[in-house]
Amino acid sequence: MPAGASRAVGSRPMRMPYNHESNGNRSRSIPMSDVQQRIDELVKGNRVVLFMKGTAQFPMCGFSGRAIQILNACGADDLKTVNVLEDEEVRQGIKDYAQWPTIPQLYVNGEFVGGSDIMMEMYQSGELQQALAKA
Repeated sequence: MPAGASRAVGSRPMRMPYNHESNGNRSRSIPMSDVQQRIDELVKGNRVVLFMKGTAQFPMCGFSGRAIQILNACGADDLKTVNVLEDEEVRQGIKDYAQWPTIPQLYVNGEFVGGSDIMMEMYQSGELQQALAKA
């Protein structure tokens, strides 16, 4: 299955983790842009990362607020948040990084999980709690 393709898991489609090293739009010989490199370091350097509008204490959109509530309900205490409103390059770059058009975006263990709707579905089914459980 190609990188970024969808697959069915249970009753809902789930995006396959995006493989940044094999991006079909760029050759391996072309390095990531500076912003893509910064995003990659954040995603791979933190176990749980949420790219959102605003902060965990002051979300600036309803979807980001819902994402924080879901993660709090799951007890995600090692959450790293990134306020995309503080950096326009990151705001656009994160959409390109996962090939996902909306914010917020959740990453767990270096893999893209989804936005607030997918987070809610996964929370309700118990999948998100399992994904967030520390190994």
